[in-house]
Amino acid sequence: MSDHCSSPGSPYPSDCEVMEGYRAIAREKASRATNSERRRALAKAKDIRLLLLDVDGVLTNGSLLYTGSTEESKAFNTQDGFGLRLLREAGVDAGVITARTSEVVARRANELKMRYLYQGMPNKGEAFKDIMQLSGLRPFEIAYMGDDWLDLPLLQQVGLAIAPANAVREVQEAAHFLTERKGGEGAVRDACDLILEARNLTAELLQKYRNR
Repeated sequence: MSDHCSSPGSPYPSDCEVMEGYRAIAREKASRATNSERRRALAKAKDIRLLLLDVDGVLTNGSLLYTGSTEESKAFNTQDGFGLRLLREAGVDAGVITARTSEVVARRANELKMRYLYQGMPNKGEAFKDIMQLSGLRPFEIAYMGDDWLDLPLLQQVGLAIAPANAVREVQEAAHFLTERKGGEGAVRDACDLILEARNLTAELLQKYRNR
């Protein structure tokens, strides 16, 4: 069997070298596209004063754990929680809009000192209008993060539309920013980091915690 990857003494590139060249060009194009998309997302994130979140598939991995009774369990990510804490320290509020209703979500929102909590909202646009009226914020000052079709109306209205890596294709296409991590695995922290970076506050907050 001939080895197409080696061509000793040949002035022409081997098949493997040609293919690796094509791959390198593809990687470079993908990197340029990703960097361009991030720059656009950062520009939109500069004005954000409120981050609104879906729960299942965003703050959690989307799994629903039922106990023997009527109670429901959810697992939350501590890095997400700390990211929301950093946003609060930077003067950016947070809130939840979810179609489901759960006591553990209310508890988590209270722990994270979220300003807004709307549960049982299959029509999330109603909650969004209420939040805008209460906060006095305009759509370009609000970010929303969702992962499925119910989130599309809000993603199309806000200044910064964010989707976790596990979002369905239609949501990914509607988002200005797609996080590297999945829901419940640090996706919300990725979103928080983007907003902090856009406000040039990352280094300042990091130094604050280093000096503790």
